[in-house]
Amino acid sequence: MMNDTLTSDVIGRRVAVNGEHATVRFSGIVPPVAGLWLGVEWDNPERGKHDGSHEGTVYFKCRHPTGGSFIRPNKVNFGVDFLTAVKNRYVLEDGPEEDVKEQTVIIGNKPVETIGFDSIIKQQSQLSKLQEISLRNCAVNCAGDRGTIAKACPNIRKADLSRNLLSSWDEVLDIADQLKHLEVLNLSENKLRFPSGSLSRTGTFPALKVLVLNRTGITWAEVLRCASGWPVLTELYLKSNDLFISERPADVLQTVKLLDLSSNQLIDENQLLLIAYLPRLEQLILSDIGISSIHFPDAGTGHKTSMFPSLQYLVVNDNQISQWPFINELDKLQSLHALSCIRNPLTEGSKEAKTTRQLIIAKIGQLKTLNKCEILPEERRGAELDYRKAFGNEWKKAGGHQDPDKNRPHEEFLEAHPRYQLLCLKYGAPEDGELQTQQPFLLKNRLLTLKIKYPNQVDRKVLEKQLPEKMISGLFRCRRKYSPPLKWYEKPPSKGTSVRHLLGSPQLPTCQVSGVEPALGPTRWASLSDCRGETGTVNRCDWGLGR
Repeated sequence: MMNDTLTSDVIGRRVAVNGEHATVRFSGIVPPVAGLWLGVEWDNPERGKHDGSHEGTVYFKCRHPTGGSFIRPNKVNFGVDFLTAVKNRYVLEDGPEEDVKEQTVIIGNKPVETIGFDSIIKQQSQLSKLQEISLRNCAVNCAGDRGTIAKACPNIRKADLSRNLLSSWDEVLDIADQLKHLEVLNLSENKLRFPSGSLSRTGTFPALKVLVLNRTGITWAEVLRCASGWPVLTELYLKSNDLFISERPADVLQTVKLLDLSSNQLIDENQLLLIAYLPRLEQLILSDIGISSIHFPDAGTGHKTSMFPSLQYLVVNDNQISQWPFINELDKLQSLHALSCIRNPLTEGSKEAKTTRQLIIAKIGQLKTLNKCEILPEERRGAELDYRKAFGNEWKKAGGHQDPDKNRPHEEFLEAHPRYQLLCLKYGAPEDGELQTQQPFLLKNRLLTLKIKYPNQVDRKVLEKQLPEKMISGLFRCRRKYSPPLKWYEKPPSKGTSVRHLLGSPQLPTCQVSGVEPALGPTRWASLSDCRGETGTVNRCDWGLGR
Protein backbone atom coordinates (compact mmCIF):
# COMPACT_ATOMS: atom_id res chain seq x y z
CA MET A 1 0.00 0.00 0.00
CA MET A 2 0.99 3.63 -0.41
CA ASN A 3 -0.09 6.70 1.49
CA ASP A 4 -1.66 9.86 0.13
CA THR A 5 1.70 11.61 -0.35
CA LEU A 6 3.10 9.83 -3.42
CA THR A 7 6.49 11.19 -4.40
CA SER A 8 7.75 8.65 -6.95
CA ASP A 9 6.75 8.43 -10.57
CA VAL A 10 3.93 5.92 -10.59
CA ILE A 11 2.65 6.37 -14.14
CA GLY A 12 2.81 3.00 -15.92
CA ARG A 13 3.21 1.03 -12.69
CA ARG A 14 1.18 -2.14 -12.26
CA VAL A 15 -1.08 -2.32 -9.19
CA ALA A 16 -3.53 -4.67 -7.50
CA VAL A 17 -6.78 -3.63 -5.87
CA ASN A 18 -8.87 -6.27 -4.12
CA GLY A 19 -7.51 -8.99 -6.38
CA GLU A 20 -7.99 -7.05 -9.63
CA HIS A 21 -4.99 -5.84 -11.63
CA ALA A 22 -4.62 -2.45 -13.32
CA THR A 23 -2.08 0.00 -14.76
CA VAL A 24 -1.64 3.50 -13.35
CA ARG A 25 -2.37 6.09 -16.07
CA PHE A 26 -2.73 9.27 -13.97
CA SER A 27 -1.64 10.71 -10.63
CA GLY A 28 -2.89 14.09 -9.34
CA ILE A 29 -5.81 16.19 -8.23
CA VAL A 30 -9.33 15.63 -9.57
CA PRO A 31 -11.51 18.65 -8.68
CA PRO A 32 -13.75 19.33 -6.93
CA VAL A 33 -12.72 16.58 -4.48
CA ALA A 34 -9.53 17.43 -2.57
CA GLY A 35 -6.55 15.09 -2.21
CA LEU A 36 -4.45 12.90 -4.46
CA TRP A 37 -6.01 10.40 -6.84
CA LEU A 38 -4.68 7.63 -9.04
CA GLY A 39 -6.33 7.05 -12.41
CA VAL A 40 -6.07 3.35 -13.32
CA GLU A 41 -6.96 1.29 -16.39
CA TRP A 42 -8.23 -2.13 -15.37
CA ASP A 43 -7.18 -5.36 -17.06
CA ASN A 44 -10.85 -6.32 -16.78
CA PRO A 45 -12.75 -3.39 -18.34
CA GLU A 46 -15.98 -4.45 -16.61
CA ARG A 47 -14.35 -3.46 -13.31
CA GLY A 48 -14.17 0.25 -14.28
CA LYS A 49 -16.68 3.08 -14.48
CA HIS A 50 -15.50 5.46 -17.21
CA ASP A 51 -12.92 6.07 -19.95
CA GLY A 52 -10.61 8.32 -17.91
CA SER A 53 -12.81 11.42 -18.05
CA HIS A 54 -14.54 13.27 -15.22
CA GLU A 55 -17.03 16.09 -15.63
CA GLY A 56 -15.88 16.80 -19.16
CA THR A 57 -12.15 16.74 -18.43
CA VAL A 58 -9.99 13.93 -19.88
CA TYR A 59 -7.39 12.88 -17.30
CA PHE A 60 -6.22 9.71 -19.09
CA LYS A 61 -7.34 7.43 -21.91
CA CYS A 62 -8.53 3.84 -21.86
CA ARG A 63 -8.98 1.28 -24.62
CA HIS A 64 -12.46 0.48 -23.30
CA PRO A 65 -15.18 3.03 -22.43
CA THR A 66 -15.61 1.51 -18.96
CA GLY A 67 -11.99 0.54 -18.35
CA GLY A 68 -11.01 3.39 -15.99
CA SER A 69 -11.42 4.40 -12.34
CA PHE A 70 -10.05 6.95 -9.85
CA ILE A 71 -8.70 5.41 -6.64
CA ARG A 72 -7.01 6.75 -3.53
CA PRO A 73 -3.33 5.71 -3.25
CA ASN A 74 -3.84 4.04 0.13
CA LYS A 75 -6.22 1.53 -1.50
CA VAL A 76 -3.61 0.34 -3.98
CA ASN A 77 -1.06 -2.46 -3.65
CA PHE A 78 2.13 -1.69 -5.61
CA GLY A 79 3.66 -5.08 -4.77
CA VAL A 80 6.94 -6.39 -3.36
CA ASP A 81 10.37 -7.28 -4.73
CA PHE A 82 11.30 -10.76 -5.93
CA LEU A 83 13.25 -11.91 -2.89
CA THR A 84 10.58 -10.73 -0.45
CA ALA A 85 8.01 -12.78 -2.33
CA VAL A 86 10.29 -15.83 -2.29
CA LYS A 87 10.81 -15.55 1.46
CA ASN A 88 7.10 -15.06 2.08
CA ARG A 89 6.31 -18.28 0.27
CA TYR A 90 9.29 -20.56 0.87
CA VAL A 91 11.10 -19.67 4.10
CA LEU A 92 10.10 -21.86 7.03
CA GLU A 93 8.54 -20.18 10.04
CA ASP A 94 10.68 -20.02 13.15
CA GLY A 95 9.96 -22.78 15.66
CA PRO A 96 8.71 -22.33 19.24
CA GLU A 97 10.78 -20.18 21.53
CA GLU A 98 12.15 -23.17 23.39
CA ASP A 99 13.80 -24.30 20.15
CA VAL A 100 15.68 -21.00 19.75
CA LYS A 101 19.24 -21.36 20.99
CA GLU A 102 21.69 -18.76 22.22
CA GLN A 103 25.10 -18.64 20.58
CA THR A 104 28.26 -16.73 21.35
CA VAL A 105 30.19 -15.37 18.39
CA ILE A 106 33.35 -13.27 18.31
CA ILE A 107 33.01 -9.88 16.61
CA GLY A 108 36.39 -8.18 16.67
CA ASN A 109 37.81 -9.13 20.07
CA LYS A 110 34.49 -9.15 21.91
CA PRO A 111 32.15 -12.10 22.47
CA VAL A 112 28.56 -11.35 21.51
CA GLU A 113 25.56 -13.44 22.48
CA THR A 114 23.06 -14.02 19.62
CA ILE A 115 19.58 -15.49 19.61
CA GLY A 116 18.09 -17.15 16.50
CA PHE A 117 21.40 -17.40 14.61
CA ASP A 118 20.61 -21.03 13.71
CA SER A 119 17.30 -19.93 12.19
CA ILE A 120 19.00 -17.42 9.88
CA ILE A 121 21.50 -20.04 8.65
CA LYS A 122 18.63 -22.50 8.11
CA GLN A 123 16.65 -19.98 6.05
CA GLN A 124 19.64 -19.09 3.91
CA SER A 125 20.41 -22.75 3.31
CA GLN A 126 16.80 -23.38 2.37
CA LEU A 127 16.72 -20.62 -0.23
CA SER A 128 20.03 -21.65 -1.79
CA LYS A 129 18.63 -25.12 -2.49
CA LEU A 130 15.58 -23.89 -4.37
CA GLN A 131 15.50 -25.00 -8.02
CA GLU A 132 11.82 -24.51 -8.82
CA ILE A 133 9.65 -21.67 -7.57
CA SER A 134 6.07 -20.58 -8.17
CA LEU A 135 5.30 -16.97 -7.32
CA ARG A 136 2.08 -16.73 -9.31
CA ASN A 137 -0.10 -13.87 -8.10
CA CYS A 138 2.38 -12.86 -5.39
CA ALA A 139 2.48 -9.15 -6.38
CA VAL A 140 6.14 -9.25 -7.52
CA ASN A 141 7.00 -5.87 -9.04
CA CYS A 142 10.81 -5.72 -9.31
CA ALA A 143 14.13 -7.46 -8.61
CA GLY A 144 14.95 -5.51 -5.48
CA ASP A 145 18.48 -4.58 -4.41
CA ARG A 146 21.14 -5.51 -6.95
CA GLY A 147 22.78 -8.89 -6.37
CA THR A 148 20.46 -10.05 -3.56
CA ILE A 149 18.74 -12.70 -5.70
CA ALA A 150 22.00 -14.22 -6.93
CA LYS A 151 23.29 -14.38 -3.37
CA ALA A 152 20.17 -15.88 -1.76
CA CYS A 153 18.89 -18.34 -4.38
CA PRO A 154 21.36 -18.79 -7.25
CA ASN A 155 20.23 -22.30 -8.24
CA ILE A 156 16.72 -21.55 -9.48
CA ARG A 157 16.04 -23.27 -12.81
CA LYS A 158 12.26 -22.93 -13.14
CA ALA A 159 10.34 -19.78 -12.18
CA ASP A 160 6.62 -19.06 -12.48
CA LEU A 161 6.11 -15.30 -12.26
CA SER A 162 2.71 -15.26 -13.93
CA ARG A 163 0.02 -12.76 -12.92
CA ASN A 164 2.27 -10.41 -10.98
CA LEU A 165 2.88 -6.66 -11.07
CA LEU A 166 5.91 -6.54 -13.34
CA SER A 167 5.47 -3.63 -15.72
CA SER A 168 8.51 -3.72 -18.02
CA TRP A 169 10.97 -6.07 -19.70
CA ASP A 170 13.77 -4.27 -17.85
CA GLU A 171 12.38 -5.50 -14.54
CA VAL A 172 12.35 -9.04 -15.91
CA LEU A 173 15.98 -8.68 -17.02
CA ASP A 174 17.02 -7.41 -13.58
CA ILE A 175 15.69 -10.67 -12.13
CA ALA A 176 16.90 -13.02 -14.86
CA ASP A 177 20.43 -11.58 -14.93
CA GLN A 178 20.90 -12.96 -11.42
CA LEU A 179 19.57 -16.45 -12.29
CA LYS A 180 22.27 -17.84 -14.57
CA HIS A 181 20.82 -21.37 -14.53
CA LEU A 182 17.24 -20.34 -15.40
CA GLU A 183 15.74 -22.77 -17.94
CA VAL A 184 11.96 -22.19 -17.64
CA LEU A 185 10.29 -18.79 -17.16
CA ASN A 186 6.56 -18.06 -17.12
CA LEU A 187 5.63 -14.37 -17.37
CA SER A 188 2.01 -14.78 -18.44
CA GLU A 189 -0.54 -12.10 -17.50
CA ASN A 190 2.05 -9.43 -16.78
CA LYS A 191 1.27 -6.37 -18.90
CA LEU A 192 4.84 -5.60 -19.92
CA ARG A 193 6.47 -2.74 -21.79
CA PHE A 194 8.98 -4.30 -24.17
CA PRO A 195 12.04 -2.71 -25.82
CA SER A 196 11.04 -0.63 -28.81
CA GLY A 197 14.30 0.76 -30.21
CA SER A 198 17.28 -0.94 -31.78
CA LEU A 199 19.52 0.33 -28.95
CA SER A 200 17.16 -0.82 -26.20
CA ARG A 201 18.32 -3.32 -23.64
CA THR A 202 17.05 -6.80 -24.57
CA GLY A 203 19.22 -8.94 -22.31
CA THR A 204 20.52 -12.48 -22.63
CA PHE A 205 19.13 -15.69 -21.12
CA PRO A 206 21.99 -18.13 -21.74
CA ALA A 207 20.25 -21.26 -20.41
CA LEU A 208 16.57 -20.45 -21.07
CA LYS A 209 14.73 -23.25 -22.89
CA VAL A 210 11.04 -22.51 -22.19
CA LEU A 211 9.50 -19.02 -22.20
CA VAL A 212 5.80 -18.34 -21.61
CA LEU A 213 4.56 -14.89 -22.65
CA ASN A 214 0.80 -15.48 -22.83
CA ARG A 215 -1.34 -12.34 -22.38
CA THR A 216 1.63 -10.01 -21.96
CA GLY A 217 0.76 -7.64 -24.81
CA ILE A 218 3.96 -8.38 -26.73
CA THR A 219 4.02 -7.70 -30.49
CA TRP A 220 5.69 -9.84 -33.15
CA ALA A 221 8.32 -7.15 -33.76
CA GLU A 222 9.13 -7.16 -30.04
CA VAL A 223 9.37 -10.94 -30.06
CA LEU A 224 11.98 -10.83 -32.83
CA ARG A 225 13.84 -7.98 -31.12
CA CYS A 226 14.13 -9.84 -27.80
CA ALA A 227 14.69 -13.29 -29.35
CA SER A 228 18.37 -12.61 -29.97
CA GLY A 229 18.77 -13.02 -26.21
CA TRP A 230 17.28 -16.55 -26.26
CA PRO A 231 20.06 -18.54 -27.97
CA VAL A 232 18.95 -22.01 -26.83
CA LEU A 233 15.17 -21.53 -26.56
CA THR A 234 13.13 -24.61 -27.57
CA GLU A 235 9.55 -23.70 -26.49
CA LEU A 236 7.84 -20.32 -26.92
CA TYR A 237 4.24 -19.64 -25.84
CA LEU A 238 2.59 -16.46 -27.20
CA LYS A 239 -1.11 -17.10 -26.60
CA SER A 240 -3.67 -14.23 -26.60
CA ASN A 241 -1.46 -11.29 -27.58
CA ASP A 242 -3.34 -10.02 -30.67
CA LEU A 243 -0.25 -10.89 -32.68
CA PHE A 244 0.15 -10.00 -36.33
CA ILE A 245 3.12 -11.82 -37.89
CA SER A 246 4.66 -9.00 -39.86
CA GLU A 247 8.05 -10.37 -40.87
CA ARG A 248 10.05 -13.55 -41.26
CA PRO A 249 12.43 -14.47 -38.42
CA ALA A 250 15.99 -13.80 -39.53
CA ASP A 251 18.69 -15.55 -37.50
CA VAL A 252 16.40 -15.79 -34.45
CA LEU A 253 14.08 -18.52 -33.12
CA GLN A 254 16.15 -21.03 -35.08
CA THR A 255 16.27 -23.44 -32.12
CA VAL A 256 12.53 -23.32 -31.32
CA LYS A 257 10.79 -26.72 -31.47
CA LEU A 258 7.39 -25.71 -30.07
CA LEU A 259 5.52 -22.50 -30.91
CA ASP A 260 2.09 -21.68 -29.44
CA LEU A 261 0.20 -18.93 -31.29
CA SER A 262 -3.27 -19.80 -29.98
CA SER A 263 -6.04 -17.21 -29.62
CA ASN A 264 -4.34 -14.61 -31.82
CA GLN A 265 -7.27 -13.81 -34.07
CA LEU A 266 -5.31 -11.53 -36.41
CA ILE A 267 -3.16 -14.36 -37.79
CA ASP A 268 -4.09 -15.72 -41.23
CA GLU A 269 -2.65 -18.33 -43.59
CA ASN A 270 -0.39 -15.85 -45.37
CA GLN A 271 1.26 -14.84 -42.09
CA LEU A 272 1.91 -18.49 -41.27
CA LEU A 273 4.05 -18.79 -44.38
CA LEU A 274 6.45 -16.29 -42.80
CA ILE A 275 7.35 -18.83 -40.09
CA ALA A 276 7.29 -21.82 -42.45
CA TYR A 277 11.07 -22.15 -42.61
CA LEU A 278 11.93 -22.34 -38.93
CA PRO A 279 14.26 -25.33 -39.30
CA ARG A 280 13.57 -27.14 -36.01
CA LEU A 281 9.89 -26.38 -35.47
CA GLU A 282 8.26 -29.70 -34.53
CA GLN A 283 5.05 -28.59 -32.79
CA LEU A 284 2.81 -25.71 -33.90
CA ILE A 285 -0.29 -24.80 -31.87
CA LEU A 286 -2.82 -22.70 -33.80
CA SER A 287 -6.00 -23.19 -31.76
CA ASP A 288 -8.65 -20.46 -31.87
CA ILE A 289 -7.02 -18.15 -34.42
CA GLY A 290 -9.99 -18.20 -36.79
CA ILE A 291 -8.17 -19.92 -39.64
CA SER A 292 -10.31 -21.62 -42.31
CA SER A 293 -7.85 -22.41 -45.11
CA ILE A 294 -4.20 -23.08 -45.78
CA HIS A 295 -2.15 -23.50 -48.95
CA PHE A 296 1.46 -24.38 -49.66
CA PRO A 297 2.18 -22.71 -53.01
CA ASP A 298 5.46 -24.52 -53.63
CA ALA A 299 3.86 -27.98 -53.88
CA GLY A 300 1.37 -29.25 -56.44
CA THR A 301 -1.17 -32.05 -56.08
CA GLY A 302 0.42 -35.22 -54.74
CA HIS A 303 3.75 -33.56 -53.89
CA LYS A 304 5.39 -32.59 -50.59
CA THR A 305 6.11 -29.02 -49.57
CA SER A 306 9.47 -27.72 -48.43
CA MET A 307 7.70 -25.57 -45.84
CA PHE A 308 7.63 -26.58 -42.17
CA PRO A 309 10.24 -29.29 -42.86
CA SER A 310 10.38 -30.60 -39.28
CA LEU A 311 6.72 -30.14 -38.25
CA GLN A 312 5.46 -33.33 -36.61
CA TYR A 313 2.49 -32.15 -34.51
CA LEU A 314 -0.11 -29.58 -35.57
CA VAL A 315 -3.00 -28.33 -33.41
CA VAL A 316 -5.83 -26.44 -35.14
CA ASN A 317 -8.67 -26.86 -32.63
CA ASP A 318 -11.51 -24.34 -32.30
CA ASN A 319 -11.13 -22.78 -35.74
CA GLN A 320 -13.34 -22.25 -38.81
CA ILE A 321 -12.16 -25.22 -40.87
CA SER A 322 -15.16 -26.38 -42.92
CA GLN A 323 -13.72 -27.69 -46.21
CA TRP A 324 -11.74 -30.83 -47.04
CA PRO A 325 -9.06 -28.99 -49.08
CA PHE A 326 -7.58 -27.86 -45.73
CA ILE A 327 -7.01 -31.52 -44.80
CA ASN A 328 -5.71 -32.31 -48.30
CA GLU A 329 -3.03 -29.63 -47.94
CA LEU A 330 -1.79 -31.13 -44.67
CA ASP A 331 -0.77 -34.28 -46.55
CA LYS A 332 1.89 -32.14 -48.22
CA LEU A 333 3.74 -31.70 -44.90
CA GLN A 334 6.62 -34.12 -45.11
CA SER A 335 7.04 -34.83 -41.37
CA LEU A 336 3.48 -34.49 -40.00
CA HIS A 337 2.66 -37.47 -37.74
CA ALA A 338 0.09 -36.06 -35.28
CA LEU A 339 -2.93 -33.77 -35.79
CA SER A 340 -5.55 -32.32 -33.47
CA CYS A 341 -8.51 -30.60 -35.18
CA ILE A 342 -11.51 -30.88 -32.86
CA ARG A 343 -14.34 -28.34 -32.59
CA ASN A 344 -14.27 -27.22 -36.22
CA PRO A 345 -17.32 -27.07 -38.54
CA LEU A 346 -15.80 -29.87 -40.60
CA THR A 347 -15.52 -32.20 -37.61
CA GLU A 348 -18.63 -31.08 -35.73
CA GLY A 349 -21.08 -31.24 -38.65
CA SER A 350 -23.80 -33.72 -39.50
CA LYS A 351 -21.45 -36.56 -40.37
CA GLU A 352 -20.67 -39.14 -37.78
CA ALA A 353 -17.45 -38.53 -35.90
CA LYS A 354 -16.17 -41.98 -36.89
CA THR A 355 -16.72 -41.26 -40.59
CA THR A 356 -14.93 -37.92 -40.36
CA ARG A 357 -12.02 -39.56 -38.55
CA GLN A 358 -11.75 -42.23 -41.27
CA LEU A 359 -11.71 -39.60 -44.02
CA ILE A 360 -8.94 -37.60 -42.32
CA ILE A 361 -6.88 -40.76 -41.85
CA ALA A 362 -7.33 -41.71 -45.50
CA LYS A 363 -6.41 -38.23 -46.72
CA ILE A 364 -3.20 -37.81 -44.65
CA GLY A 365 -1.05 -40.82 -45.37
CA GLN A 366 1.74 -40.43 -42.80
CA LEU A 367 -0.55 -39.57 -39.85
CA LYS A 368 -0.01 -41.77 -36.78
CA THR A 369 -2.08 -39.93 -34.17
CA LEU A 370 -5.38 -38.06 -34.65
CA ASN A 371 -6.93 -36.01 -31.83
CA LYS A 372 -4.57 -37.71 -29.36
CA CYS A 373 -5.75 -41.21 -30.37
CA GLU A 374 -3.27 -43.56 -32.00
CA ILE A 375 -4.03 -44.75 -35.51
CA LEU A 376 -3.42 -48.50 -35.58
CA PRO A 377 -2.47 -50.24 -38.86
CA GLU A 378 -5.85 -52.01 -38.96
CA GLU A 379 -7.71 -48.70 -38.64
CA ARG A 380 -5.68 -47.12 -41.43
CA ARG A 381 -6.22 -50.08 -43.73
CA GLY A 382 -9.98 -50.01 -43.13
CA ALA A 383 -10.19 -46.23 -43.58
CA GLU A 384 -8.26 -46.31 -46.85
CA LEU A 385 -10.24 -49.23 -48.27
CA ASP A 386 -13.54 -47.56 -47.38
CA TYR A 387 -12.34 -44.28 -48.93
CA ARG A 388 -11.27 -46.09 -52.09
CA LYS A 389 -14.71 -47.70 -52.37
CA ALA A 390 -16.75 -44.61 -51.37
CA PHE A 391 -15.31 -42.44 -54.14
CA GLY A 392 -14.84 -45.21 -56.72
CA ASN A 393 -17.77 -44.24 -58.92
CA GLU A 394 -16.68 -40.61 -58.89
CA TRP A 395 -13.19 -41.77 -59.86
CA LYS A 396 -14.55 -43.75 -62.82
CA LYS A 397 -16.68 -40.84 -64.04
CA ALA A 398 -13.61 -38.62 -63.86
CA GLY A 399 -11.67 -40.93 -66.18
CA GLY A 400 -10.37 -43.55 -63.78
CA HIS A 401 -9.93 -47.07 -65.11
CA GLN A 402 -8.79 -50.48 -63.83
CA ASP A 403 -6.38 -50.65 -66.76
CA PRO A 404 -3.29 -48.58 -65.76
CA ASP A 405 -2.81 -47.48 -69.37
CA LYS A 406 -6.32 -46.00 -69.45
CA ASN A 407 -6.38 -44.65 -65.89
CA ARG A 408 -6.36 -40.86 -66.38
CA PRO A 409 -8.78 -39.10 -63.97
CA HIS A 410 -9.13 -35.37 -64.62
CA GLU A 411 -7.37 -32.70 -62.57
CA GLU A 412 -10.47 -31.63 -60.65
CA PHE A 413 -10.86 -35.12 -59.17
CA LEU A 414 -7.17 -35.35 -58.30
CA GLU A 415 -7.31 -32.01 -56.47
CA ALA A 416 -10.29 -33.17 -54.41
CA HIS A 417 -8.77 -36.63 -53.77
CA PRO A 418 -4.99 -36.28 -54.09
CA ARG A 419 -4.25 -39.69 -52.50
CA TYR A 420 -6.76 -41.73 -54.50
CA GLN A 421 -4.35 -42.83 -57.19
CA LEU A 422 -1.84 -43.86 -54.55
CA LEU A 423 -4.52 -45.94 -52.79
CA CYS A 424 -5.29 -47.68 -56.08
CA LEU A 425 -1.62 -48.61 -56.38
CA LYS A 426 -1.56 -49.78 -52.77
CA TYR A 427 -4.74 -51.90 -52.80
CA GLY A 428 -5.55 -52.25 -56.47
CA ALA A 429 -8.14 -50.30 -58.44
CA PRO A 430 -11.73 -50.87 -57.26
CA GLU A 431 -13.60 -53.59 -59.18
CA ASP A 432 -16.99 -52.90 -60.75
CA GLY A 433 -18.66 -55.24 -58.29
CA GLU A 434 -17.43 -53.13 -55.37
CA LEU A 435 -18.92 -49.98 -56.85
CA GLN A 436 -22.52 -51.12 -57.33
CA THR A 437 -25.07 -48.52 -56.26
CA GLN A 438 -26.23 -49.10 -52.71
CA GLN A 439 -29.87 -50.16 -52.42
CA PRO A 440 -32.24 -48.43 -49.94
CA PHE A 441 -31.58 -49.43 -46.36
CA LEU A 442 -34.29 -52.08 -46.06
CA LEU A 443 -33.85 -55.52 -44.56
CA LYS A 444 -34.70 -57.25 -47.83
CA ASN A 445 -31.95 -55.26 -49.54
CA ARG A 446 -29.43 -56.17 -46.86
CA LEU A 447 -29.82 -59.96 -47.15
CA LEU A 448 -27.12 -62.07 -48.76
CA THR A 449 -27.94 -65.35 -50.50
CA LEU A 450 -25.78 -68.36 -49.66
CA LYS A 451 -25.68 -71.28 -52.09
CA ILE A 452 -24.41 -74.54 -50.60
CA LYS A 453 -23.36 -77.16 -53.13
CA TYR A 454 -22.44 -80.82 -52.64
CA PRO A 455 -19.55 -81.55 -55.00
CA ASN A 456 -19.63 -85.32 -54.32
CA GLN A 457 -23.44 -85.54 -54.67
CA VAL A 458 -24.21 -83.85 -57.97
CA ASP A 459 -27.81 -85.05 -57.95
CA ARG A 460 -28.52 -83.34 -54.65
CA LYS A 461 -30.38 -80.01 -54.72
CA VAL A 462 -28.42 -76.81 -54.01
CA LEU A 463 -29.35 -75.41 -50.58
CA GLU A 464 -29.98 -71.64 -50.40
CA LYS A 465 -30.04 -69.47 -47.26
CA GLN A 466 -30.58 -65.71 -46.83
CA LEU A 467 -28.94 -63.90 -43.88
CA PRO A 468 -28.49 -60.21 -42.92
CA GLU A 469 -25.17 -58.68 -43.97
CA LYS A 470 -24.15 -57.83 -40.39
CA MET A 471 -24.13 -61.52 -39.51
CA ILE A 472 -21.47 -62.09 -42.12
CA SER A 473 -17.96 -61.30 -41.02
CA GLY A 474 -16.30 -64.73 -40.96
CA LEU A 475 -17.34 -67.97 -42.69
CA PHE A 476 -16.28 -71.60 -42.13
CA ARG A 477 -16.81 -74.00 -44.99
CA CYS A 478 -16.00 -77.59 -44.05
CA ARG A 479 -15.75 -80.22 -46.76
CA ARG A 480 -16.82 -83.58 -45.27
CA LYS A 481 -18.17 -86.88 -46.50
CA TYR A 482 -21.53 -85.81 -45.08
CA SER A 483 -23.56 -82.57 -45.22
CA PRO A 484 -21.14 -79.59 -45.28
CA PRO A 485 -21.94 -77.60 -42.14
CA LEU A 486 -21.45 -73.80 -41.85
CA LYS A 487 -20.71 -71.46 -38.99
CA TRP A 488 -20.90 -67.62 -39.09
CA TYR A 489 -18.76 -65.46 -36.81
CA GLU A 490 -18.69 -61.75 -36.01
CA LYS A 491 -14.88 -61.86 -36.20
CA PRO A 492 -12.25 -64.50 -37.03
CA PRO A 493 -11.90 -67.13 -34.28
CA SER A 494 -8.64 -67.57 -32.47
CA LYS A 495 -6.55 -70.65 -32.31
CA GLY A 496 -8.06 -73.40 -30.15
CA THR A 497 -11.67 -72.18 -30.51
CA SER A 498 -14.28 -74.94 -30.35
CA VAL A 499 -16.81 -74.64 -33.20
CA ARG A 500 -20.33 -76.22 -33.28
CA HIS A 501 -21.61 -75.85 -36.84
CA LEU A 502 -24.99 -74.29 -37.58
CA LEU A 503 -26.24 -76.40 -40.44
CA GLY A 504 -26.36 -80.12 -40.91
CA SER A 505 -26.94 -82.99 -38.49
CA PRO A 506 -26.95 -82.27 -34.74
CA GLN A 507 -24.66 -85.27 -34.41
CA LEU A 508 -21.90 -83.57 -36.38
CA PRO A 509 -18.58 -83.46 -34.53
CA THR A 510 -17.20 -80.26 -33.00
CA CYS A 511 -14.31 -78.67 -34.90
CA GLN A 512 -11.41 -76.97 -33.20
CA VAL A 513 -9.52 -74.14 -34.89
CA SER A 514 -5.83 -74.95 -34.99
CA GLY A 515 -4.52 -71.92 -36.89
CA VAL A 516 -5.41 -68.97 -39.08
CA GLU A 517 -3.57 -67.89 -42.21
CA PRO A 518 -3.73 -64.22 -43.34
CA ALA A 519 -6.17 -63.15 -46.06
CA LEU A 520 -4.74 -62.21 -49.45
CA GLY A 521 -6.19 -60.75 -52.64
CA PRO A 522 -9.31 -58.72 -53.38
CA THR A 523 -11.71 -61.54 -52.38
CA ARG A 524 -10.17 -61.51 -48.88
CA TRP A 525 -10.36 -65.30 -48.40
CA ALA A 526 -8.22 -67.00 -45.80
CA SER A 527 -7.80 -70.64 -44.87
CA LEU A 528 -7.70 -72.48 -41.60
CA SER A 529 -5.58 -75.42 -40.67
CA ASP A 530 -7.14 -78.88 -40.58
CA CYS A 531 -10.36 -79.27 -38.59
CA ARG A 532 -10.28 -82.41 -36.46
CA GLY A 533 -13.66 -83.80 -35.35
CA GLU A 534 -14.60 -86.04 -32.47
CA THR A 535 -14.73 -89.07 -34.79
CA GLY A 536 -11.10 -88.61 -35.75
CA THR A 537 -11.93 -87.51 -39.28
CA VAL A 538 -9.57 -84.80 -40.51
CA ASN A 539 -11.13 -82.19 -42.81
CA ARG A 540 -9.93 -79.02 -44.51
CA CYS A 541 -11.74 -75.75 -43.51
CA ASP A 542 -11.79 -72.52 -45.49
CA TRP A 543 -12.72 -69.15 -43.99
CA GLY A 544 -13.65 -65.97 -45.80
CA LEU A 545 -14.67 -62.41 -45.04
CA GLY A 546 -18.01 -61.10 -46.31
CA ARG A 547 -19.02 -57.43 -46.28
